[in-house]
Amino acid sequence: MTLIAMVVVLLGLLMPGSVFADGATEGVEAAVVEVAAAAEETPTLDSGHTAWMITATALVLFMTLPGLALFYGGLVRAKNVLTILVQCFALAAIMSILWVVYGYSLAFESGGGLQKFIGGFGKLFLSGVTRESLLGDIPETVFTTFQMTFAIITPALIVGAFAERMKFSAMLIFSVLWFTFSYLPICHMAWGGDGAMFADWGVLDFAGGTVVHINAGIAGLVACIMLGKRKGFGSEPLPPHSVPFTIAGAAILWVGWFGFNAGSELAADGTSGMALLVTQVATATAAATWMFVEWMRSGKPTAVGIATGAVAGLVAITPASGTAGPIGGLLIGFASGLICYFAATSVKRAMGYDDSLDVFGVHGVGGIVGALLTGLCAAEWMGGSGISKDSVGGQIGVQFLSIVVTIIWSAVVSVIALSIAKAMVGLRVSEEVEHAGLDLAEHGEEGYHSHGMH
Repeated sequence: MTLIAMVVVLLGLLMPGSVFADGATEGVEAAVVEVAAAAEETPTLDSGHTAWMITATALVLFMTLPGLALFYGGLVRAKNVLTILVQCFALAAIMSILWVVYGYSLAFESGGGLQKFIGGFGKLFLSGVTRESLLGDIPETVFTTFQMTFAIITPALIVGAFAERMKFSAMLIFSVLWFTFSYLPICHMAWGGDGAMFADWGVLDFAGGTVVHINAGIAGLVACIMLGKRKGFGSEPLPPHSVPFTIAGAAILWVGWFGFNAGSELAADGTSGMALLVTQVATATAAATWMFVEWMRSGKPTAVGIATGAVAGLVAITPASGTAGPIGGLLIGFASGLICYFAATSVKRAMGYDDSLDVFGVHGVGGIVGALLTGLCAAEWMGGSGISKDSVGGQIGVQFLSIVVTIIWSAVVSVIALSIAKAMVGLRVSEEVEHAGLDLAEHGEEGYHSHGMH
């Protein structure tokens, strides 16, 4: 309708003797401006942005299945590989359903009096999400599915902390409770718009430093402490059964993370392009940093080490990917590679907790490093998106507050959720099951017929 009106007006201006001639032109100009303004206010679908977001959504799902599943699966012993794969698949299924039923609504709807902490119930079962509904200039269906993939991978990250010793039933109960009472509120606080806590504070979390990585990392730390150590931890080697699986999984995570970070712009534009660039820079720098530090300290650069370093860089650049420039990517990559290396080795040994696959050391610590440095790397003089030099200190302070809230929130919810799961079904498998492996006892299958790989 607006296009037709504009065409009629323009034709009228071109016709000699038209009623629009002479003194009427000012009124016509005003009408054209009004029509154009109305057109700008009406959301319209951008097919280019939509195509990119569909691609980004597929990339983020690819991070969990098969990326994370392979990365984690290779790190455990052969007798537990299927358990990890099944946990990732099961969480992808369960979280997708919960996201449709209430997750999307509680994360992104207006929450009334509780808007600071959680969304509302207006979009339960995706009420109102139709073929025609838009969020900005992309279909709301695409945005919903994109965010669903974040809700899938975050609980899946946690399973690495308690790998090889937690009951499958307990894992499901814990994951559902944690998703409901930790993931959804933190997601809403960060990305729920005006009135949400982190948004009102001005926290910069472009793609999930608090929402995904610190949130999951703290839950992983709490879980591995509450479950206790694996049998033989610290007294006998517990080597990964398939380093090639782990390298392949890390490579898939690296590629998929471009959807995670560049997709969070919800558009194919300059910001998404810069997010793509800094993600590559930070990941490469962290991988190289971990490799050289390990080489100097232990005498050999390991495959698992360089892969883990790359993941640390991916984690740390996530909150800064929309605001940092290339220099920021280098800084965050170096800092995360160095700090996460010591967190996953020296600190873990000193503290004595059994974080099986270094969920806290990589995701928790990497998320904290990235969230803090986001406040610095967004500064103009760092090549970032434009925070003035005088505002950097205040921004870092705000970032710190969001980290503290996320740590406390996730820790409290994790303790309660694990306690409920323990009361319902118990947390740990028996010593006999742990010795024989969870694959056969929990799922009735074995990844390999040869027991020599155990």
